[in-house]
Amino acid sequence: MIPFVGLKNGVHDFEFEISDSFFEAYEYSSITSGNVHVQLSLDKKETMLIGVYTIKGTVSTLCDRCNDPINVPVKGSYKLVYKFGNEEELDESLVVLHPDTYEIDAEPAIYEFTTVSLPKRLVHPQGECNEEMMEILSKYSVNGSEEDDDEDEDWDDDEFYDDEEE
Repeated sequence: MIPFVGLKNGVHDFEFEISDSFFEAYEYSSITSGNVHVQLSLDKKETMLIGVYTIKGTVSTLCDRCNDPINVPVKGSYKLVYKFGNEEELDESLVVLHPDTYEIDAEPAIYEFTTVSLPKRLVHPQGECNEEMMEILSKYSVNGSEEDDDEDEDWDDDEFYDDEEE
């Protein structure tokens, strides 16, 4: 929590070191552990606060291919505006604070920004996945062959959709 009531208007900097215990607090987190440095530059104005979160570090999650742990670098800079009011806001980059609020909970924003910094696909480099799991996947996956590809050419999407309409 960052109390902002006593802060003068202007920019104030805060730093956080995020460790494993932070991610353990999120029960269904895709991130299992990590070391992330967060800098928060909070610009206090009369009617709002503008926060710029800059994150950089490494987190541990599970490989999409073999489901073994993988360390992934995270890095990014994100802006979040806190304004005072009573109305709900649909904009994800805007947080409405009740006029009686005197502090900001930065934890949810730090977690969200760390999570969205993950790459789309989380996989080990080629050849580094769990060999046992890769053998199991190979055994049960359906591998296409050239003969199978020829059969797909007979499929006509237009005929399929025409039959559906009838």
